[in-house]
Amino acid sequence: MGETRQSYLLAAESAVRLLGHPAVAASWDKPSALVEFSVAGLAGHLAHQLVRVGEALSPNGPVQEPISLLEHYMRSPWVQAGLDHESNLSIRRGGEAAAAAGPALLLERSQALLDMQRAALASELADRVVITPAGWSLKLDDFLLTRLVELVVHCDDLAASVGVDTPALPSSVIDPVVELLARLAVHRHGPTAVIRALSRAERAPATISAF
Repeated sequence: MGETRQSYLLAAESAVRLLGHPAVAASWDKPSALVEFSVAGLAGHLAHQLVRVGEALSPNGPVQEPISLLEHYMRSPWVQAGLDHESNLSIRRGGEAAAAAGPALLLERSQALLDMQRAALASELADRVVITPAGWSLKLDDFLLTRLVELVVHCDDLAASVGVDTPALPSSVIDPVVELLARLAVHRHGPTAVIRALSRAERAPATISAF
């Protein structure tokens, strides 16, 4: 199994463990660290990343020529949209819907998906192309990298929301996430802004957020 697939599974395992933490269930109906998201909705959104991978691995019709990761993010309306944009409203509604049955069932479903994906990813072809929910195609490993980013970022969000430590992850998980976020930040803000933010506190811009 390739490195990206192994890294995705490690991040997914960490996310499922966090979803099972007692602090998550105890804070279920409270606001999260993200504006407009409850803890339940954020947990649902985190768990939904495994759902997305399960959908991508299912037979989903003819694929197109895969686009690049940068093009994928440039096409995605939520990336630079405001909180009230329909794309972000839809994300929050989806998170709440995924969590509607409660923390125990969300954890059970997530664990089942993870178990299925461990077996499925081991047998997938190296050059597999999948259709994204948006309708365009990506290489499977590129799609998994987008889910890896979501899992790492939202595990931190959820941990902060319920007052527990952010799960520690190995460099094989963190490095590709940092690299992709840096590439997106350079595309959005330009290389000079990113270099200054990382090396010159006195000239650092207010933000180099990738999203």
